[in-house]
Amino acid sequence: MTNRQIVIAQLPEGALEPDHFRMTETPMPEPGDGDVLLRVILMSIDAANRSWMKGATYRAAVNVGDAMPTYAICEVITSNSPRFKSGDVVAAEATWSDYITAPARNVQKMPVSETLSHHMSVYGIAGKTAYHGLMNIGRPMPGETVLVSAAAGSVGGYVGQIARAMGCRVVGIAGGPEKCAYVTDKLKFDACLDYRDPGFGKALAAACPDGVDIYFDNVGGKILERALNLMNERGRVVCCGAISQYDTDAASGPRNLPGVVVVKRLRMEGFIVTDHMREDARALRALNHWVQSGQITVTEDIVEGLENAPAALIGLLSGDNTGKRMVRVGPDPS
Repeated sequence: MTNRQIVIAQLPEGALEPDHFRMTETPMPEPGDGDVLLRVILMSIDAANRSWMKGATYRAAVNVGDAMPTYAICEVITSNSPRFKSGDVVAAEATWSDYITAPARNVQKMPVSETLSHHMSVYGIAGKTAYHGLMNIGRPMPGETVLVSAAAGSVGGYVGQIARAMGCRVVGIAGGPEKCAYVTDKLKFDACLDYRDPGFGKALAAACPDGVDIYFDNVGGKILERALNLMNERGRVVCCGAISQYDTDAASGPRNLPGVVVVKRLRMEGFIVTDHMREDARALRALNHWVQSGQITVTEDIVEGLENAPAALIGLLSGDNTGKRMVRVGPDPS
């Protein structure tokens, strides 16, 4: 029996393309002592995948020949550890593969759920990133204005809904009128602006007449520059990602740094979701409450088939997803 994997065929120079990946077949991995053999069910597709191909970040760089790393929800097939048994559903660091092995100590058992994909979206990386970034770094107060870029994306949509639940006024930024309508109609943001519109700058300022107290940044670049100009004194900038900079070799940064941070006495802080793992239980309780009360609408974008993972990532980078994008590699356990 063989195992399919998608590996890096060549590192991109410029925009990511399908030829940068190739499908391979390898022997079925064998779990060692203390390991588990896992069948991959759902894989997270994230802009960070692209940044790992540009060099070391908070993790090692991904090189030619490597299987693309990912976060996945899996089923235990074979366990060489007393911590797990066959059939358990777990979360693990994985690769774009049908099967993987992992040390049992690095695998987390997932609670029973009617909708397994929610553990990848609202109760997974996306929801926890939104909660920890907004609550622990942004520290919203009722009545404040929260501005969110990539508002129709996996994290931004939850950020805005959490901010609304906290009593804030929420303005989103998204690409295209359809996404903007989705953000206001479905996610209940107070306003959403299309960054592709020629009048975007004036429209954004008009949507934030009292300035911006918290900016949750998922994109970097020119949009970050515009947002900084709208910040109120003592505002907080939550730096979650910079998707506008990942898929290019001509990255550009805001021209108003560091001056605007000094003049307005802004706090600007980046984070990784795992920085706040000790507070995950609190985040999950809050997220579950907001979902059950209808204050959070769960949005997911599931692409079928391991072979479609490269196209799913390329599409994510161009903004064709709405909600948390993931790839279904195999069926949920029966």
